Amino acid sequence: MTHEKFEAHVAMLLRDQPRGTTADLTGFAVAYWDGERVRYVFLHEDAQGALDEEFDLADYLLDQWEADFAVWFAEPQYSLQPELLQWLKAGA
Repeated sequence: MTHEKFEAHVAMLLRDQPRGTTADLTGFAVAYWDGERVRYVFLHEDAQGALDEEFDLADYLLDQWEADFAVWFAEPQYSLQPELLQWLKAGA
């Protein structure tokens, strides 16, 4: 799957979720819809589920995470992140 197809599919699913919701793609990364596009965030190593830093998915090879993404696409899981709501408010 290409980055563009992957991102289009994730965007389609996230747009239907409440603001502040992450797609829990892997145990180390999530995605969210910022109102215009999908953004990706690594999770902090020390705190379960805490957001750490944003990254550009295009900087990584999708095949490295293909198995994780396949699991997520088979059964998408989401989390409501109060911390993300704060990020979104700060950026507005």
